[in-house]
Amino acid sequence: MPEICRFYGIIIRMYLIDWEHPPRHIHIKYGLYEADMELEKLNIIEGSVPKKCRQLVREWAELHQDELLEMWDNQNFHPIAPLE
Repeated sequence: MPEICRFYGIIIRMYLIDWEHPPRHIHIKYGLYEADMELEKLNIIEGSVPKKCRQLVREWAELHQDELLEMWDNQNFHPIAPLE
């Protein structure tokens, strides 16, 4: 699973479509926590992460939403700048 970004101890990944299922989403790992965030409305759809982590990932995903959606659709994975 390609790693898309890493910041503040948060790891963002995206699976290949062949292994995935709708809706378009990213995988979040923060310590022992794991969750999936869908890319349209940026809501957690599976798992859980602490509120601050969720807020940071949502902020980052809002900045890169178009790029993330395109990456899902084209399967052209590449690193995206972290939140600073």
